[in-house]
Amino acid sequence: MRGFRLIVLVLLILCIAGPARAEGCDGIFVSGQPPALINTKLARRTTPLCNEAYAALASGVTRGPLWSAEHLTTESLAYARQTPRKGEFHEDERLLSDDRAMLSDYARSGYDRGHMAPSGDMPDPVAQQQSFSLANIVPQAPELNRGQWEGIESAVRQLAEHEGELFVVTGPAFQGTELKTLNGRVLVPTATWKAVYDSTSGGAAAYMCSNISHPRCTTLSIAALAQKIGLDPFPAVPGAAKQTAMPLPTARPRRRAPSRHAGHREQEHGMFDWLLR
Repeated sequence: MRGFRLIVLVLLILCIAGPARAEGCDGIFVSGQPPALINTKLARRTTPLCNEAYAALASGVTRGPLWSAEHLTTESLAYARQTPRKGEFHEDERLLSDDRAMLSDYARSGYDRGHMAPSGDMPDPVAQQQSFSLANIVPQAPELNRGQWEGIESAVRQLAEHEGELFVVTGPAFQGTELKTLNGRVLVPTATWKAVYDSTSGGAAAYMCSNISHPRCTTLSIAALAQKIGLDPFPAVPGAAKQTAMPLPTARPRRRAPSRHAGHREQEHGMFDWLLR
């Protein structure tokens, strides 16, 4: 009987502790609702991760995030401006070893380790280091990561400061008939996107950029984005706001992006085609 009571007590503790960890990031999402996977195939081997300043959904298939979510405010960005931008990329040990990216996957790949939740948004050193988890990183063409994408990140920060707060969700897109991988493990996105919801005006829209050496970036509605990527970044936002794209600031890169160097070791595989069907 005593052993049975002990087991019951442990189960009760686990039941209490589990939801608490999940709810720790509720304030990051619109009305506490995380992004919803429309394409249920994306849900395979996923793990939600709660961090100090962002939440992510890690995929054991792509070995990167399917999305990273933030709630930017004037106050949090004021702290971010005072936080030195430094950190060390690291494997996320909260994930199973076979489900997480490794530092070696990116070595000599020709791709940047591109943040989804930007390090520049992080309000303190702890959050800054958490943003360097490979569970928040995707392979990004250097020309995109250091060019247009950096401009988009800066434009969104400026918009958040002007409006007072923004809900932001960022992630990769996997489209086409064949997908590339790094080291046969980490899927290379065909595009990356950043969705924005302004709770003050009730407007929403997204940026989307092709992940290539000469990237093209566009803006689109949340409804159009969801149809392309199989994921609704803001399930709690009214449908009318998703149908029309609110005006987004023009992204202006701060520096010229470098040309990709030769010798990278990307691979093409058809093993992930089931994601696209």
